[in-house]
Amino acid sequence: MIKIRNATFRQLQVFESIARNGSYTAAAEELHLTQPTLSMQVKKLTTIVGMPLFEQIGKRISLTAVGEELLKTCRSVFENLDEFQMTISDIKGVKEGVLRISGVTTAEYFAPRILGDFCKKYPGINIALEVTNRRNVLERLEQNLDDIYIVGQEPTSRGIHTIPFLTNPLVILASPSHPLANQKNIPVVALAKDNFIMREPGCGTFLTMDRMVKGRDVSFRSSMALGSNEAIKQAVIGELGISMLSIYALVHEINSGELVVLDVEGFPVKDEWYLCYPEGKQLSVVAKVFAEYMLHEGRELTLSSLPPSWKENGYR
Repeated sequence: MIKIRNATFRQLQVFESIARNGSYTAAAEELHLTQPTLSMQVKKLTTIVGMPLFEQIGKRISLTAVGEELLKTCRSVFENLDEFQMTISDIKGVKEGVLRISGVTTAEYFAPRILGDFCKKYPGINIALEVTNRRNVLERLEQNLDDIYIVGQEPTSRGIHTIPFLTNPLVILASPSHPLANQKNIPVVALAKDNFIMREPGCGTFLTMDRMVKGRDVSFRSSMALGSNEAIKQAVIGELGISMLSIYALVHEINSGELVVLDVEGFPVKDEWYLCYPEGKQLSVVAKVFAEYMLHEGRELTLSSLPPSWKENGYR
């Protein structure tokens, strides 16, 4: 009887890469191997396991039930090896390793600046940042694909550890030519007459807006739903309506005069940014260093990007 212990580390690497990428071609490019070599490694690993690991229908590759279990094992093995390497580096007094972060789209406005400073402080740490929508971030969190996650709304699912690290002020934005642009203390009901450009259902700002109007005698006329902050900003600049976004997404456009923040009663709405990871997960040495950094230097660095007048007006 052939034992799984006879599988080579390279075979497990090949299997994990194919499973993660869903493609032999992508895995071959990632591992710098030829596709025939990959196929041979998978064939040998399948023989060792004694059952098929993949099934292919047309061009689509999917895992069998056995393949799913082996993938969990591979990820656990690789994670433990990474942690061992980081621990050794930590014992030596050198912070080294790979940090995998997944964050919602608005994080792209502050995360790169924080990571740039973080990498200068810890040059031995390599960063892999995945920026995507909230739904994908939560799916990655559920599958434990990354070390740490950045979201703008606290996840409601059980089994997730959350750490608030930064206030996320949400504001109403409009073009400078908007009739309400120079008015003060605008009642929320006045916005109901406008075309409101929304993010897609399920994203953080959508959830906040939904929470705001629930139980109130006010509703917003949604004119369109767009899938990115950049698309929303361009639509508002083009005078297609108003919207609500994080102040961190608007620094450039407000400084350049392309957009204005409306002075609406009850705004800014102060949400929070959260660092998240699965409950019970043991953070790697590098992830612990990053979390500690985010709560102190990272937070202050992000706040410093806001003009002083904004901070005085309650945007921090």
